[in-house]
Amino acid sequence: MRYLLSVISLSFFLLSACATVPTKDITIDTDADPKVAFSGYKTYEWLGAAGILSDPEGNWEPPGFDADGEITFLINRELRKRGMIETNRNSDLYVAYVLGVDMDALKLKENPETKVSTLQNVPGGGLLLVLIDARTTYAVWAGLATADIQQDLDMETRKKRLDYVITKMLKELPAE
Repeated sequence: MRYLLSVISLSFFLLSACATVPTKDITIDTDADPKVAFSGYKTYEWLGAAGILSDPEGNWEPPGFDADGEITFLINRELRKRGMIETNRNSDLYVAYVLGVDMDALKLKENPETKVSTLQNVPGGGLLLVLIDARTTYAVWAGLATADIQQDLDMETRKKRLDYVITKMLKELPAE
């Protein structure tokens, strides 16, 4: 009985911990070439990564937070979960991503009391992940995530948001 209560308590703790990561503002879209047998891809290599940041105050990527390193780590982890191996040459796939952040972005926001919309500063970001067939050099899969930038988050929550995005995005990669 004590074991059962421990398992229930641990499960509740884990579920409540996941629920504390704000993800409601995140949208994820993916698209795959329907003619491609994704099960044939066994190896990948990094083609590149790019960041387009408009963050003069350092609010999105504060000191000590390496967004590129975190994104690369998460993508590697998810591709490895699928049984893929990173190589330096003769790969089946090339992996590339572009991260864009604009801390000065504006959006129309409606005041719930007056129902009047006004322009407000709502920092935004996007992550585009592309998988390219190394033989044909055609993109065979792409994922795009966009989100409002949450400025007052601690580093652990920022990492969890990136983890949520990349995990959910790559779950959409076809198995066949």
